Amino acid sequence: MDALADKIDALLPQTQCARCGYPDCRAYAEAIARDETGIDRCPPGGTETLQALSTLMQRPTMRLDPKVGTFTPGTVAFIDESLCIGCTKCIQACPVDAIAGAAKQMHTIIESLCTGCELCLPPCPVDCILLQPAQGRTQGLQGWRFPADGDERAAALRGRYRRHGERYKQTAQPVRRESVPPSASLIAERKAEIAAAVARVRAKRAQTKKP
Repeated sequence: MDALADKIDALLPQTQCARCGYPDCRAYAEAIARDETGIDRCPPGGTETLQALSTLMQRPTMRLDPKVGTFTPGTVAFIDESLCIGCTKCIQACPVDAIAGAAKQMHTIIESLCTGCELCLPPCPVDCILLQPAQGRTQGLQGWRFPADGDERAAALRGRYRRHGERYKQTAQPVRRESVPPSASLIAERKAEIAAAVARVRAKRAQTKKP
């Protein structure tokens, strides 16, 4: 079963977008290997991945399940850096570490690494992240366009996802029993800081929309 899951996982684009209904590409591959789900639930993979999975699993060729979305090639996320408040929520959400930045500092997305998974969109408190067509995605990174040279890109993304998980696992601080929970005043202060930052960004955004 593990060997079959390895073969299936090797055919997936490794965007780790979770649109298939599973937490990552590996989990989806294992579910297919156990015959628990269909091969038609990978929007980033498009027609090529569907055909490859159909051949491997000896199943009839089918179209992408409309419940999981549609295939949109060449789409990546961009941050409106003038509106970014440096909350780091998008950095934590990105499964392949395609976002650079630090707390209270402007963030930016490395286009050549972005998979367009959209996982950075929901946690952004100021909606400063949007999806746009890729521009210079392969500049300086030969073999990183999907689906062309897809095996090479998928392998690189798989490695980045694993390192991302290992790093966050290592840096995660266990909760100590003797730890003192944040006071109500501290929680209120943090909420006020976020609310003030959001208000500043919205005011700035409103000014930029004026003719």
